[in-house]
Amino acid sequence: MGFLSILRYFFFLMILLCSFRCSPIKAQLQLERDALYALKANFNDPFLNVNWSGSQCPRRYPTQWYGIICANGKVSGIFLEDMGLTGTVRSDAFSVFTELTILSFKNNSISGEVMNFSSNAKMREINLSGNKFQGPISRSLLSLVSLESLQLQDNNLTGSIPEFNQSSLRVFDVSNNNLQGEIPKTPILQSFSFGFYSSNSELCGPPTNTACNNLNDTADSNTTAPSEPEKDSSSKPNKLGTVFLLFDVAGLLAVILLFILYFRKARKLKKILKKHGTEEREQKQSADEDYDDFETEQNRSMNVAAIYAHGKEAVVEGEEKGNLIFLQENVKFKLNDLLKASAEGLGKGVFGNTYKAMMEGMPAVVVKRLRDLKPLTSEEFRKHSNIIADQKHPNLLPLLAYYYSKEEKLMVYRFAEKGNVFNRIHGGRGNNDRIPFRWNARLSVARGVARALEYLHLNKSQSIVPHGNLKSSNVLLDENEMVLVSDHGLTSLIALTIASNRMASYKSPEYHTSKKVTRKSDVWSYGCLLLELLTGRVSAHSAPPGTTGVDICSWVHRAVREEWTAEIFDIEISVQRNSAPGMLKLLQVAIRCCEKSPEKRPEMTQVVKELNNIRDADSEEEDLSSFDQSLTDESLSTSASGIIGNER
Repeated sequence: MGFLSILRYFFFLMILLCSFRCSPIKAQLQLERDALYALKANFNDPFLNVNWSGSQCPRRYPTQWYGIICANGKVSGIFLEDMGLTGTVRSDAFSVFTELTILSFKNNSISGEVMNFSSNAKMREINLSGNKFQGPISRSLLSLVSLESLQLQDNNLTGSIPEFNQSSLRVFDVSNNNLQGEIPKTPILQSFSFGFYSSNSELCGPPTNTACNNLNDTADSNTTAPSEPEKDSSSKPNKLGTVFLLFDVAGLLAVILLFILYFRKARKLKKILKKHGTEEREQKQSADEDYDDFETEQNRSMNVAAIYAHGKEAVVEGEEKGNLIFLQENVKFKLNDLLKASAEGLGKGVFGNTYKAMMEGMPAVVVKRLRDLKPLTSEEFRKHSNIIADQKHPNLLPLLAYYYSKEEKLMVYRFAEKGNVFNRIHGGRGNNDRIPFRWNARLSVARGVARALEYLHLNKSQSIVPHGNLKSSNVLLDENEMVLVSDHGLTSLIALTIASNRMASYKSPEYHTSKKVTRKSDVWSYGCLLLELLTGRVSAHSAPPGTTGVDICSWVHRAVREEWTAEIFDIEISVQRNSAPGMLKLLQVAIRCCEKSPEKRPEMTQVVKELNNIRDADSEEEDLSSFDQSLTDESLSTSASGIIGNER
């Protein structure tokens, strides 16, 4: 009877929890869906009318809504670029999207005023460029403390520029509008060059060359009026949120009370179980816990089956759920071996979460759980996986096997014992136990990656070029310090809207204009990687989530122009005897690879030849005085001047 009582209390608790929590969650999801349907109705675009239906953010598989990105069951991104969309967007169109971080309507014909973003506290990137938005720039944008990119160029905006001063703001463009008045003198706005304010004839003050003496009255008349409607809009109380809060408080009190009753009954039940000798049954029951929260505990040991089975649905070998398909002849393990293996999380990447799986008596492997993919049939996924596996080169990480089902797509790779180059460069800085990353090792990485890219670019028999996501975290080192480039061949699997936001090559200068990623985009990414190796700085183009980087190409160009080349190099290599000549030669290669014009960048074959001609340092010994002196001699000045000349 005690056990039955516990079950009754448990079900009663679940009913209460659902009544207090599930309803608000469902209500929020319905609000988001209604808001998206309202957008669809405004645009009345045939493509969106077909592709925006059903559940916008299903929890068990990637969203099928074009241009929608989801996180934790809610909309976190909206990408509708270059679609020729027309219609008017209401100022409160995004008020229900509390998890929204990215919004892009780039290059459409959408009209209306800039939306009120007061409810979007997590917003990081907004791109409304190339549309027909009019009216003032919404002052609600000032409340977005995490805003990194605001692009409003090529619209019909009027009024003054609000006093943006968020330290996170790295991209800002309001050119080609009808803005008026003085540009605010906040440090952030003054840090952007004139080009980002150009084609606004009535703007004045630095960084423009127009004085504000004759335009102050115009500016004053346009600074206060536009903000009043937004003030009214943003100050409206969120009645629905208040109701949810009251439900939460009531639910919490009920849960506390029920847990007190539960633990009292549990104590009695435990005594009964001990008395009747059923402790083994209790242990078995506790061992059958659900694995739904495995992603939040990436470093704990788990069974690999938890990676793609949520407790109730175990993956079995057979036609209905799919098989683990091996692509390398020397792979010996079976699907069941992988399912039983213990695993630990290695991190989250563009294509999904990655896990290290350790099978008894076998080498460790890496399991990548893919997400945000294009809709693919099993045959399409098989062909693509075979093409990746056929790309065999000593400096490419081999694909060992893949798994395909409707719910899950997995890829299995070799495990690289010594981790990735990003951690090798930046990990443990300042710690006494850090092993310095010396010049010869960094040059070896540069050569290995160059050879891998050369193979990908010249391999005419394959259709998967370029790499598309080359960065230091995708360059691995095995137990013998062999360089292995990972994530090759995956670019064409991911949705374009996701790729353009997350992948390294899509951040190249030419993608902003041509919307194309080519081999030369890989060369640009490779140049960024070389600069990261040389400087020890984190590149903003490839920084992992939560890590702040710098525009490393611009920083190095400025350093070369201002002739403080010596300060470019990472201290761990600049203290090495005889490394200066090789470092300068590699810097020259990196700067050519980072040219803004793709036509001026070298081919990877040429890069490989140049790197082969760079000599390793004769000694790995440190000699501060030797290197510092070399940076002041005439030969180094000549080399630096050569870099400047090549750049121009």
